[in-house]
Amino acid sequence: MGNRLSKIATRTGDDGTTGLGDGSRVGKDDARIAAIGDVDELNSCIGVLLCEPMPSDVQDALTQIQNDLFDLGGELSIPGHSMIEEAHLERLDTWLAEYNATLLPLKEFILPGGSRAAAMAHVCRTVCRRGERSIVALGRSEAAGVNDAPRRYVNRLSDLMFVMARVLNRADGGKDVLWTHPEQ
Repeated sequence: MGNRLSKIATRTGDDGTTGLGDGSRVGKDDARIAAIGDVDELNSCIGVLLCEPMPSDVQDALTQIQNDLFDLGGELSIPGHSMIEEAHLERLDTWLAEYNATLLPLKEFILPGGSRAAAMAHVCRTVCRRGERSIVALGRSEAAGVNDAPRRYVNRLSDLMFVMARVLNRADGGKDVLWTHPEQ
């Protein structure tokens, strides 16, 4: 790891720019900073979710995801650098399969809600989708593009957050909140 922050208020961003991990500076409205910010917001939302009661295996998975997201943000902060690997994606796929196997098949759309933890998992899912859109936009805006792994990671993570919301509702003794068609 490079320099650790020893001084938080540096005032170097007062001009509307911020530093990337490679030492270069870009505008705070740059597509790269938007993607990094969305990933950071997702990590913070997961931190709030972790304040809720939940099964220890879900807590452990979310804690690992927070670390992965920190690495993903680090990768985005250094153009051309790679930190997210196939093993990260495989871990998400494993969790998806394991948690999904414990749930009843969906026959209706579900609404975000149920327990507080499940509702927060849905918030994480939607922030994750925004992060995915930002990463895709970043990849389109830069000639060098972005590695595939971060985009693939957040795509799978949003699916996992949906499944975890269902798991958290069940763990709380509740059920999914089903969408009702207006004509029913």
